[in-house]
Amino acid sequence: MDLRLRELRLQEEKEFLESVALPAPDGTSEPLGDNVLDQSPVEEARRGSREQAIVPEPLMTNDDWQALCVPKSPRDASLILDAVKRNKFLRCLGDGQSQPLVESFTAQQYQPGDTIVAEGDDGHTMYIVAEGELRVTQKGRQLRTLLPGDVFGELAVLYNCSRTATVTALTLVQLWAIDRQTYRTIITENAKRHRTEVLTGLRGVKPLKGLSDAALSQLLDSAEERTFTHNEVIIQEGDEGRTFFFILRGQVEVTRNVEGQEEHIRVLKAGDHFGELSLIRNIRRTASCRAQNEVTCIAVAKEDFQELSPMCARETGSFLEGSPTPLQLQDLLPVFYEDGEQQGKPVVLGTGGFGTVELVRTGEVLHATDRVRCVEGGQDHLFALKRLRKDHVVQKHQQEHVLMEKKVLQESRSPFIVRLFGTFRDSRHVYLLLEFCQGGELWAKLREVRCFTEPMAIFCSACVVEALDYLHTQGIVYRDLKPENLMLDAKGYVKLVDFGFAKALKRGEKTYSFCGTPEYLAPEILRHEGHDYAVDFWTLGVLIFEMLVGRPPFHSTEPQKIYSKIMDGIFSFPVFMSEAACSLVAKLCRRRPGQRLGNTSSGIRGIRKHRWFSTLSWKKLALRQIEAPTVVLLKQGFPYANFKRFSISGQLPEEEFSGWDEDF
Repeated sequence: MDLRLRELRLQEEKEFLESVALPAPDGTSEPLGDNVLDQSPVEEARRGSREQAIVPEPLMTNDDWQALCVPKSPRDASLILDAVKRNKFLRCLGDGQSQPLVESFTAQQYQPGDTIVAEGDDGHTMYIVAEGELRVTQKGRQLRTLLPGDVFGELAVLYNCSRTATVTALTLVQLWAIDRQTYRTIITENAKRHRTEVLTGLRGVKPLKGLSDAALSQLLDSAEERTFTHNEVIIQEGDEGRTFFFILRGQVEVTRNVEGQEEHIRVLKAGDHFGELSLIRNIRRTASCRAQNEVTCIAVAKEDFQELSPMCARETGSFLEGSPTPLQLQDLLPVFYEDGEQQGKPVVLGTGGFGTVELVRTGEVLHATDRVRCVEGGQDHLFALKRLRKDHVVQKHQQEHVLMEKKVLQESRSPFIVRLFGTFRDSRHVYLLLEFCQGGELWAKLREVRCFTEPMAIFCSACVVEALDYLHTQGIVYRDLKPENLMLDAKGYVKLVDFGFAKALKRGEKTYSFCGTPEYLAPEILRHEGHDYAVDFWTLGVLIFEMLVGRPPFHSTEPQKIYSKIMDGIFSFPVFMSEAACSLVAKLCRRRPGQRLGNTSSGIRGIRKHRWFSTLSWKKLALRQIEAPTVVLLKQGFPYANFKRFSISGQLPEEEFSGWDEDF
């Protein structure tokens, strides 16, 4: 790296550290913002650990849940609506569900001195102050006073997070409260209903007839909702045609200029469409369209309309056949550390909320200096044994996701996806016996070197593209792409691991779980609009940016600000990033999922053909014939040399006998 690029990177790092308000060398720090109740600190610049991924929670269905309907005075309803609209974070999530949300808030009353929210507790509820005053403190230090109309605890309606401040009533306090399950169910059900209604309307549009449901869904994903005020011109006769419109609400008058006079032609209403003629024939507008009142339309850009209209559903192949190597749990022996303070203790490759990953072996005793042999059926074979606590899985309602991880891994046959060799269970754990990736986590390597060179980032990204292409072909959306879920094998090739958030999804379908890693969440997940394969292309763009820069494009000390930036879709590129890299990231991180590179009619081929990958041979990559530039990052020596050292508790978890794991 030349001196100029190094200086630019150092300057970018300095600006990043200042922007996330990390403590200065003298111990001082920037003042805290207003939203402090549910904060979780951002990763310690480039060397700390990232926030844990957000685990998907089951969503109530119409069969076992009904929205509350609490009568409210016009004053109370107005206070709630105004509070939601004033709150930047909630406003970004969208307020199309205002009325059902208002009806579902419940009243709560507290006496002076009562604690409403305690620092360290799990957050389940968001509050709006109706009357009274409250004090916010953190570790005994007063931060602010809450007054009528203020909102607190907003993050709790998105996912389970710990409160990082305490809120105490100073006077008699009246609050309006809504819990996460109620909020999510209202938002999600409304999004499903709205999407179904729009798709039903689009099926009746003549230029779109004959398209598959998947193609219509793709078209809708490329669109955006636009609102026009009374008498606003939507289309001007004679202008170049750039957009197709489908009316959701309101009325549109169509006129034409005849001998200098504006002649009325007709009035269009909800369910009608206009603007397609000039796109199909590639001619200028032949009439003007003006909003008669407030009008809301689905607007599809010309490029998307022309590209997606003839698009057919992409066929998904079946899983490749094959079965894991027939091993038994008792055949596996732990590998022990041979140096350092933990000498003689079992090697632990990683830990998480649900269990651990340990290094194990089969066959004859393996010495640390032996090279790992990745040949199926070999006798002296090293594996990674993922051990999941059944009681934690059940407590967090993650049975379905663990079973999906097993299914995806069991049926996957790709050199860019970690291999599963067997699954086991006992009364306390379920186990996944996985291929041992000796090079360790890509996340650890990225922290060590701060950022990757462009050739290294190109290679790693290409491996990820191959993995995503394989999964999408099998009908699987991954949903948790990040450096922590990428491992390096002994040759430096990247493999995708951890499929706990993976989901089987048909083309054209949407899923509504709220899951992922905060800095990597796609806008449609935050908005509860329903998401699909497009989220993997968004996260690919974020990953490429982070590998090249050393941090994700959307960052802040406050989650609310991270999410606001994501939903705005605006971020800046460091000057040292190449034009090609900026172009690729910008195309992958488009706010509308249907416009993202990889999710258009060209599919993932559009990514492969991008000029950023022009120096890479995809054929040689698939055959593993490229010398991986990441090999310089690998440490030599003991098999565990590329892993951080962990120790595990010897305390046994509770036994669990519900039977959800009977197929393990």
